[in-house]
Formats: sequence, structure tokens, C-alpha cells
Amino acid sequence: MAEVFGNIASFESMGLVDGPGVRFVVFLQGCPLRCLYCHNPEMWNKSDEKMKYTPQQLLDKVLKYRPYFKNGGGVTLSGGEPLMQVEFATEFFKLCKKENINTCLDTSGVGDGYEELLDYCDLVILDVKAIDEKDYESLVGLKIDCFFKFLKVCQAKDKKMWLRQVVVPGINDDEKSVLKLKKFSQELKNVERIELLPYHDMAKKKYEGLGLKYRLQDTPNMDKSKCADLQKLLK
Repeated sequence: MAEVFGNIASFESMGLVDGPGVRFVVFLQGCPLRCLYCHNPEMWNKSDEKMKYTPQQLLDKVLKYRPYFKNGGGVTLSGGEPLMQVEFATEFFKLCKKENINTCLDTSGVGDGYEELLDYCDLVILDVKAIDEKDYESLVGLKIDCFFKFLKVCQAKDKKMWLRQVVVPGINDDEKSVLKLKKFSQELKNVERIELLPYHDMAKKKYEGLGLKYRLQDTPNMDKSKCADLQKLLK
């Protein structure tokens, strides 16, 4: 079998928000979505040359930080969209489980061939862009089918899940939208947490530097106190 390589955009060695405990977060290059509020457009193209690692090379790097993996800490694969590099992700998670390292997948659920990967995943952080097909497509530029297919597999495998949703002024920053998310979550099993993330426009300069149009140019940052109030509706 040929050696598989992962194209990695960046690392965060002491992550505190992408899963339980202290985590080593790996941001994989490539994403098929084009979310209106995306703050990492430099990660869109999988073929953009960043850092190349084999699964073993990445594990060796992770093991240096293992002493910090207390209180359920471990490794999180994020992106971009990690399912775009599912073979690499699967082989890496296999190695992590041999070392008894907690594994988390931070994903939008868009991809295929991830069934084996999920067998080695302790937690799925699922980015819920939208629940309605029309809203989803206008927000990310793809149909919602892949999202629901991924969710169905997670449910069949009894995966523990956190749900996340970015709250954008004028799009989903109202009680009706949040209560719809709450109802959606109540129909699922193994949902341990739901988080609302306030939209911000700090990526504008990135878009300018890449010669890309920032499509939410006139959208204000989400008020954090209002977002906190909406979060209370999910209790």
C-alpha cells in the first residue's frame, strides 16, 4: 500500500475549544463549501501546497504534547474540511487509538468514505450550517444531501456529538432560527452540547489579499450579548 500524506494548513498545540480538555488541533487543507461567512478562504483548495505529513509523522508530533491531554483532552482534526482527506484522517486516527489518545472530528459532514474513520472517532463536532435545504444551499453553495447522509451514519454508529452553528445578523440571529435548531437537536441521540458562534468579519483582509469578493461586506458583527441570550434558548 502506497504511503498516504496529509496536506496540513496549520496546527494549534494547546486548543481549548475544539473538543474536551486541552487538544492538539490539526487544520487540514481543502474544503468543498463556500460559506458566506467563511473566515479561512486560504484553506479552500486542497491542492495548495502547505505542510505534508504522513500519519506517523503527525502522530510523532502530537505525542510531544501528550502530557497536556488531561480531562479528556486529545486530538481534533479540523479544516478546511477534514473529510476531503478521509484516507489520511482514517490512518491517523487509527494510530491515535493505538496510543489511547482521544479523537475528535470537527466537520461539516460533506464528503464520502468516512465510515471507517468514524469507527476511530470519539466525538464529532458537527457544523450545522442550516437545516432547511434552501437556506443551506444559499449559505454554502451545495445541496444539503451530504450533510444528512453523514448525520445518518453518525446516528447509526451512536457517535457522541456536539452541534455548532454560526449566528449571522440578518440570516439566523432570531429566536425562530434558534428554536428550530433546538428542535432539530432533540430529534437526535448522543448530542452532548449545542454551541452558537457569533459571526465576525475579521477575515475581510484575507479576502482582499487573495483577490476574492467578501460577500457579507455590509453585514455587522454579531452582538455577543445577543448571541449569549439566544444560547439560553437552547437549554
